[in-house]
Parts: sequence; structure tokens; C-alpha cells
Amino acid sequence: MRATGWGPGAQWLLEQTPRLLGSEDDPEGFEPRHELIDQLARKFPFGRFGRSDRVFESVMPTILGQKVTTIEAGRSLHKILRRLGERAPGPAELWIQPPPQRLASMGYEDFHSLGVERKRAETIIRAAHRARRMEEICSMSPQDGLRRLLAFKGIGIWTASQALAAATGDSDAIAVGDYHLPNIVTWALAGEPRGDDRRMLELLEPYAGHRGRVIHLLGLAHFSAPKYGPRTAPRSIEHL
Repeated sequence: MRATGWGPGAQWLLEQTPRLLGSEDDPEGFEPRHELIDQLARKFPFGRFGRSDRVFESVMPTILGQKVTTIEAGRSLHKILRRLGERAPGPAELWIQPPPQRLASMGYEDFHSLGVERKRAETIIRAAHRARRMEEICSMSPQDGLRRLLAFKGIGIWTASQALAAATGDSDAIAVGDYHLPNIVTWALAGEPRGDDRRMLELLEPYAGHRGRVIHLLGLAHFSAPKYGPRTAPRSIEHL
């Protein structure tokens, strides 16, 4: 890979690039125990867990995804970046997240026009106030980091696992409580079109230490379970 950086954070980002690309991810001990996972591991041999070492920058978008559709979360993130963030230096049209200090200074009502209701807004504001404590997680063990993040009000295992996978490259992180994931895992590993968290964890137990890697492979393949019934329609909270 060849990397080029712009702006005041360029040197840090260039030094971080190998970690972003997964240089510290160790797949040692990962042994496919299902035919599908073996096929996917061969198809995506270079899939690695990168780490950004920026916890709050992973937590904030993940909070936006709590209890809403992906479309709703993406719409809110787009508005936050454009209204509160700033254009990144360099030739590409990229936007930088607003600093935690700016989000911490806002009231929950300020988030309404951004498509974020009071509960998620207050969680973001609380997290922004303690962003420095969050960043300490990068120097902790996965278990201690998870405990630290779960101590924040409004952050549960789903949010914590999603954020830590991106920030610290935890290849064992599982988004327990996800709406679709149990069905995807049980369909992939047991041919069962519907499952729950308990059954998902049971099937993933042989991959302990690499459970997130199994889920990552399924994601790379866009694997999905059979769909039944109507889909959840996105809402426009700012108009409610």
C-alpha cells in the first residue's frame, strides 16, 4: 500500500496506516470448522481487523445505529458531519467528525433536526463529555476495555462490541442484541433460518477468540438469512 496524508493529522495517520490495515491482527488459532467458513476464509485470505485507536469516533456513529434502520443512522451521520463537522484536507470530498467538545456543548433538542431523538442524543452528549476516558480503552485488554465502555449509561453490549471492533481491532467482538445477526449466523452454521443470541453464541463457541472473524467473513460475502414478512420502514424523526 502507498499512503499520502494531508493536514495537521497527516503524520499520525500515516504512522497509523499499517494498524488501520490490520498489521496487528493475528489470525493464529483460527480454524474453520464449517464448510462455508472454510470456503470464505479461502476466498478472503487477506481480510484483517484493522484498528483506528479512536474510540469516540467509533462510538458516536454506533450510538446513532441504536434501535433504528441503517438508512436512518446513515442519514443522521451525514447531517452531523455536514452541519457540525468540517471538510477534510486533501483532494477527496471527505468530512471529519465534530470534536467531542462541540457535541458535549449541545443540548438534546439540538439533535432533533439531525434525525436523532432524545435518548440517543443524550447518550452521545454523555459520551462526548467523557471522551478522554474512552480513549484510554486503547491501552487496555479487550475485557477491561469492554467493561469500561459498558459502564457508560446508554451503551450496551451491542454498541460496545461494534465500536471496539473498529477502534481496537477486537476479532472476538460480537454484536449481541443485533436484529439480524443471530439469524445470519444460525443459517450459515446450522441451516436454521431463525435464531436468537443464545443459539448464535452456542454455534460460535468453537471459534472463541475469533468469533468476530467468522461474522466478518459472512459480512464480506454479504451472506444473509431468508427474509420473512415486511421490512422495517425508515422514519424521519426530525419531522415528528
